[in-house]
Amino acid sequence: MTRRPMHLIRRSAPTLVAVAHGSRDPQALHTVLDLLDRVRELRPALDVRLGHIELNEPLLPDTLDGIGQGDAVLVPLLLGRGHHVRHDLPLAAAAAEHLRTRVAAPLGPHPLLVEALYERLVEAGWQDQDGSSRATAVVLAAAGSRDPDSDVDARRTAALLSDRLGGVPVVPAYASAATPDIPAALRALAARGRHRVALASYFTAPGRFATVSAAAAPGIAAAPLGAHPAMARLLLHRYDQALTGGAPGFGALAHPPLLASA
Repeated sequence: MTRRPMHLIRRSAPTLVAVAHGSRDPQALHTVLDLLDRVRELRPALDVRLGHIELNEPLLPDTLDGIGQGDAVLVPLLLGRGHHVRHDLPLAAAAAEHLRTRVAAPLGPHPLLVEALYERLVEAGWQDQDGSSRATAVVLAAAGSRDPDSDVDARRTAALLSDRLGGVPVVPAYASAATPDIPAALRALAARGRHRVALASYFTAPGRFATVSAAAAPGIAAAPLGAHPAMARLLLHRYDQALTGGAPGFGALAHPPLLASA
């Protein structure tokens, strides 16, 4: 049998492992699965799998064990830097000794996230003319982290969203672990005469923090980012970025670089 030269053999693309945090809210898993279906529609030949850090199955180690020998890129469905991105994902990747792995950057900050945030606000009732009022503002509701870089990332996203809204003030606020919380952010905005405040939900999927944040909103409360088309495009962007070495350095490289076609 004639064998093709090695340099002409196209290697299969590394598996994309989307890493979700996990939630007791059953809608969270449904939302993430819908998002991954969108990713598969955009790149049908790519092996796309899901692993959770906690609370939901499959857990990440089980997903990695199920891949078998080969290459994988772990793409966190997390919106900024923090303990999970810096520590948990690299440790899980290193423990999967049968795989050659990379950990991609978190999803945010990125303009595609801002587009999804904007469109979720519009779906909830935001109108562009609302931005002309001196009484209007937006709270960017996020989960929160003790990692100061997480706050830096959220503030960068808030600034990008403010630009997208034509200069409307956008203030990040947190459901846990960081300040200000949402009531404090609302009080601070009211003290500046900003009484018409919409809430942008900076969460990948429904869950306890997203629900509590929405309940505190005095007006428009947007839905989580969910399976928005921009989110699917961003997952693939982070995957490709990790393969080409373009991801920021806080995603640890657990094994040697992957040499594969995406």
